[in-house]
Amino acid sequence: MTLKYNGNPPEKEINDQFSGWLKELFALDEKIVYLDADLMGCLRVKELWIQEPQRIFNCGIQEANMVGTAAGLFLAGYKPYIHSFTPFITRRAYDQIFVSVAYARKSVHLIGTDAGILASANGGTHMCFEDTALIRVIPGSCIVDVTDAAMFHGMLLSTRDWQGVTYFRTPRRGAPDIYDMETDFQVGKGMLLTEGKDVTIIASGIMVATALDAQKKLQAEGISAQVIDPITIKPLDEDLILRSVVKTRAVVTAENHNVIGGLGSAVADLLSEKLPTPMIRVGIQDRFGETGTVDYLREQYGLTVENLVAQVHQVLQRK
Repeated sequence: MTLKYNGNPPEKEINDQFSGWLKELFALDEKIVYLDADLMGCLRVKELWIQEPQRIFNCGIQEANMVGTAAGLFLAGYKPYIHSFTPFITRRAYDQIFVSVAYARKSVHLIGTDAGILASANGGTHMCFEDTALIRVIPGSCIVDVTDAAMFHGMLLSTRDWQGVTYFRTPRRGAPDIYDMETDFQVGKGMLLTEGKDVTIIASGIMVATALDAQKKLQAEGISAQVIDPITIKPLDEDLILRSVVKTRAVVTAENHNVIGGLGSAVADLLSEKLPTPMIRVGIQDRFGETGTVDYLREQYGLTVENLVAQVHQVLQRK
């Protein structure tokens, strides 16, 4: 694995690459189809829709019906990928996902864009801090909190035949490059990004770059931090996390999601049963969303390098 992170914007935005990845999936498996809730422009699939009208469907602004359509397509032998903004692909269609797909033993890939604070100017109605929690309690589900383009592409490929509900929560743009495009991503296999001995920082999605920036600041202070990207929040790479925590004996999690039910909760569940450890969760502290720029929202919800460093200092005092 080679880390590309240099603090700069991405070489190419996720929404400018997704159509090519979808085309790649189509070439790999003739049974893969794509459904969208009248958001064809968001992931730049309009041109491919014209080229592949038998494999791409605009279901309109009716996510629950789109999930039902995907369930029917699965019964007809197809492998559906379906997209909408994060709150609408999870909250709005949750009963259909749970009953029509998961309980009925069907397999559907959900793609939720503009996760958490990335809804930005669309405001609180579009700002979903509970999507991971909702999908996490579905038996057999797989959750990918997308860090960058390389990870999204790699996990689209490696989860192609996952049985059950697969959920991608992803940025559309602005996610800095962390990984090389040749990185091997697998379900349930996290990535150890930096070595350290004093504290373990477990970060997902847009908070991975924040964690790497925090690690450099901590290093300058003489604090050695291991940074882990879990890749999949569910299933969690328990072995990697436990090996790290045995070494550091202190944990800070960081996520663009409510601290209730998300990555922090998943790690806390693991450690409370197998390795009780001083731990602090950085994330949305049981609040609703609001309107603002991403930088403003990071400050409002404590998703900054400075707060992450401060929380590391706090947890080290409890060792």
